[in-house]
Amino acid sequence: MADISTCSREYRLPAGSFVPHTAHDAGDGGLYNAVIMNASPESSRPRLFRIAGHSLPAARPESGLHIVATPIGNLGDVTLRALETLAGADVIACEDTRITRRLLDRYGIETPLVAYHDHNAEQTRPRLLARLAEGAVVAQVSDAGTPLVSDPGYKLVEAALEAGYRVIPVPGASASLAALVAAGLPTDRFFFEGFLPAKSGARRTRISELKTLPSTLVVYESGPRLPESLADLASGLGARPAAVCRELTKTFEEVRRGPLDALAAHYAEAGPPKGEIVLVIGPPLAAESSAADLDAALRTALASLSVKDAAAAVATATGLPRRAVYARALALQAGDE
Repeated sequence: MADISTCSREYRLPAGSFVPHTAHDAGDGGLYNAVIMNASPESSRPRLFRIAGHSLPAARPESGLHIVATPIGNLGDVTLRALETLAGADVIACEDTRITRRLLDRYGIETPLVAYHDHNAEQTRPRLLARLAEGAVVAQVSDAGTPLVSDPGYKLVEAALEAGYRVIPVPGASASLAALVAAGLPTDRFFFEGFLPAKSGARRTRISELKTLPSTLVVYESGPRLPESLADLASGLGARPAAVCRELTKTFEEVRRGPLDALAAHYAEAGPPKGEIVLVIGPPLAAESSAADLDAALRTALASLSVKDAAAAVATATGLPRRAVYARALALQAGDE
């Protein structure tokens, strides 16, 4: 990266290549996608990004498909490598150009955008592959977080690999990992479920299949479905410790922790919350220890020990995850039976 003092020029899109946002922000990208798909991969345009008022040069990355993680809410949560890749790419494939444009505007990046989403993927994918065949640098992003995690973007990666093009990951923000580390539940082994089925019957069936997995569960859910999903999870998994992580990294970030049944009761009364939600659910109790046995052991220990020491003693005696036991001890002490 060049010294900041040597970089003073602002990037402007070359004449003739700019199409107003209204021409590409809706539908499948249409005219805008066609213009960008015909651009030269070796364009001489400046490749810059801006931080704190300073414009920095971005070298053109190696040709191939770059999978770039973007912030999940706070636009400050973007890596320097991601900015360099986005500024240096020939084209950025994104779900919603309006959302991605907000990030690019924040950092003074005006790399051309191509809409690539469920509704136009079959038409747009061959065009992106054609750009790769020309030696272009294609960056793929999602609306938020790490692409391909709980989204259909993998089909472009699959096609690129089959055609022999390089695929380069540019790691960064991830809602599932942010929720996992904030939940206070075991992180040594976890299973990412993504979204549970929307219909209750299918959801309960899937929860039954997840019941015996010996790991923490990470689940995505929408606000309107959260109360029903929590009720089904509490019914199917019992009073496991869990955390509802909402609006992570945003102004109204909230992490509500407690047993599944208590969380289900809370949202049944409070109603569906706003925002994007990640559920983190603790692993099942060891087969030899029932929930009732655990509660009995904790109550005995809490009679003479602090919550921390009681949880440590019971976890050692039962072999259960210490964080899960500690979460249950806190719930018992608070009266959340």
